[in-house]
Amino acid sequence: MNLDLSNKSALVCGSTQGIGKAVAMELAQMGAKIILMARNEESLRSVKAELSTSKGQQHDFIVVDFTKPEELKDKINRYVIRNGAVNILVNNTGGPPGGPMVLAKTEEFTQAFSNHLLCNHILVQTLMDGMIRSGYGRIVNIISTSVKQPLHGLGVSNTIRAAVANWSKTLSIELGPFGITVNNVLPGATNTARLSAILENKSTKSGLTIDEVKKEMLAEIPAGRFAEASEVANAVAFLVSPAAAYISGINVPVDGGRTGCL
Repeated sequence: MNLDLSNKSALVCGSTQGIGKAVAMELAQMGAKIILMARNEESLRSVKAELSTSKGQQHDFIVVDFTKPEELKDKINRYVIRNGAVNILVNNTGGPPGGPMVLAKTEEFTQAFSNHLLCNHILVQTLMDGMIRSGYGRIVNIISTSVKQPLHGLGVSNTIRAAVANWSKTLSIELGPFGITVNNVLPGATNTARLSAILENKSTKSGLTIDEVKKEMLAEIPAGRFAEASEVANAVAFLVSPAAAYISGINVPVDGGRTGCL
């Protein structure tokens, strides 16, 4: 099975921590040149120093804040003009704040839509021509299992994640003739800062201890544990590899069997 990413470049969003960082580390091990993207330059420099260079890669980073889509458009355009095609795009952005949908302010939906769907779209529009010219294109969107089954207390996230999933499916149809695959990875509860925030929020609202909340969540997971970020990264790594050339337009849950539907 060909998992080699030598001579390929991969832009990984939200790559200074959690799942994004784990994806960047894995793809570098597979030989890809990594372009890290996040808003904290110090953290980007730190992660860059950790990436494997075993195949002579020279990694890079772009400092950008996804709350500023026009800045994103300008910076990614300038990067492509200077450096050429990017073969792999991993869209990954921190989720919206939790809470019941009926209590959400309209601006929360607007901001989440911009951070997730619009910024993803800007990146795809900028990078797809280079993917076509280079003969290699992979787009993976890290979303959530709420695409298949809405999660309690995450109203805005459930809504926006579903929009991204349908955007992705449409892209897979339109870009398929050019040999570009588009897929979604749907993490379940994963040991990241995001999970810690969710546990604390549920604890505060329910009056239960964090350990009690954690026990309730684990009871819903057949595997009996939370995922590690590296396990989600493994799914992404396969989908962006040459071996996955005929897999496109799908959702891949990485949730230990929690999602109650196919």
